Amino acid sequence: MVGMKVAVLIAYVCILVGIGYVSMKKTRTVNDFFLGSRTIGPWVSAFAYGTTYFSAVLFIGYAGKVGWGFGLSSLWIVLGNAFVGAYLAWKVLAAPTRRLTTRLGVLTMPAFFEARYDSRWLKIVSALIIFIFLVPYSASVYMGLSYLFEEVFKIPFETALILMAVLTAVYLIMGGYFAVAMTDFVQGFVMIAGVILMIIFIVYDPHVGGVAEGLSRLAQYDSRLVKPIGPPGLVPLLSMVVLTSLGSWGLPQMVQKFYAIKNQESISRAKIVCTVFSFLIALGAYFTGSLSRLFFNNEMPMVGGQPNPDVIMPQIVSRVLPESLGIIILLMVMAASMSTLASLVLVSSSAVAIDLVKETFYPGISRKNVVLLMRILCLVFVGLSLWIALRKPTVILALMSLSWGAVAGSFLAPYLYGLFWKGVTKAGAWSGIISGLGISLGLSLYFKMNESLIPTLGALAIVVPLAVVPLVSLVTRKYPEAFLQKIYGSEPVSTSSNVMYEGVVSQK
Repeated sequence: MVGMKVAVLIAYVCILVGIGYVSMKKTRTVNDFFLGSRTIGPWVSAFAYGTTYFSAVLFIGYAGKVGWGFGLSSLWIVLGNAFVGAYLAWKVLAAPTRRLTTRLGVLTMPAFFEARYDSRWLKIVSALIIFIFLVPYSASVYMGLSYLFEEVFKIPFETALILMAVLTAVYLIMGGYFAVAMTDFVQGFVMIAGVILMIIFIVYDPHVGGVAEGLSRLAQYDSRLVKPIGPPGLVPLLSMVVLTSLGSWGLPQMVQKFYAIKNQESISRAKIVCTVFSFLIALGAYFTGSLSRLFFNNEMPMVGGQPNPDVIMPQIVSRVLPESLGIIILLMVMAASMSTLASLVLVSSSAVAIDLVKETFYPGISRKNVVLLMRILCLVFVGLSLWIALRKPTVILALMSLSWGAVAGSFLAPYLYGLFWKGVTKAGAWSGIISGLGISLGLSLYFKMNESLIPTLGALAIVVPLAVVPLVSLVTRKYPEAFLQKIYGSEPVSTSSNVMYEGVVSQK
């Protein structure tokens, strides 16, 4: 059986590398490498968004720890992810993001901030935030995936980390966004098949005995585990919903999918596909996690003599599910994780190569060298993430929550108001970034990285700037009407980005 596992894994890896090789032939410009020339269709865009949204952090960190602690009430997170994180994100953000970024000729969120708020320093600071705080997010994904490899394949944690890092680097560096989007499409179907099979086997496993019996057994441990609000209480639950649902609106690797979609007509179909996909994947993960106590007789599994929630899901996969299904679940989590990792690496390398090097410090660099630099930075980002993951810092949930809170908290309010409201000012945008980053990072450090508080602090970092930005904007200097007409008017504007990226504005 081990030989079959290895054969399936090798075949899967070969498919990913093959897609990267084919995509490499289509990747010649920065626009090709980062956005696939804005030609990505609705199904591919929807799967790219969904597979980036859900990774090993969901299946290993969130589903395990949150499902164990909150019980059935963790399903509120499923609804939040599907309705707010997917449906409303596409309905509210996709069209204006596609329209405004195409009009301004910008490829990245930092470049959007510079164009919308007429501030080069906003671009520089936001680019640094992206590169710095997406590294630990990437590390948390590597950690989750490696725990699963360790359980299913009995591959040492460190070896699995290195293998995943090498694979991510190879296929991403080869093909850029084309490779990411195409592999996301393939991996999306793998995830759907895997999660459906996982739900079926979990529900009918003898430890559960069906939905009704499983809930009855769970209630015997703690009746609150089957109630609408689980043991931790309402505030921690709402924090998780806000962090994982509304927080996705401010993450550059998610917003990038709106930049790259082919046209406005594709958005409606992508919205529905992505919502259904998100609901199904989140349901499989959190529902399994909510029943996890039944598989361990209410005693959290130990690692090195200490309770470790990060191994709950890997041990369920390796010890409870049939080996053949374990392979599919492994591929499912690997699919989700590879997509997320690729998007994180791509967005982070662009923050330095495009926003800092090309548009700030070395504007004379050629298009060819920018693409080369992005590929080199992909390697650097993967290496840094690997370095952090090898040190196994804290638990996956805390590491990922800190990253999401810092990035989404910094960007959501300036980005959202910048799309829709002419009244937001430069000072307002700065107040959003400072308050979001200050709450997430500052309070996390103040409370000494308390694992139980970090998700709540991350949620605060997302919500508070939504009030701070308009308040500051109302009492600070407004932009001239001529500038606002340039941003929101009907005619395309000419920027340095338009010249560099070979007609980005003209590609509808």
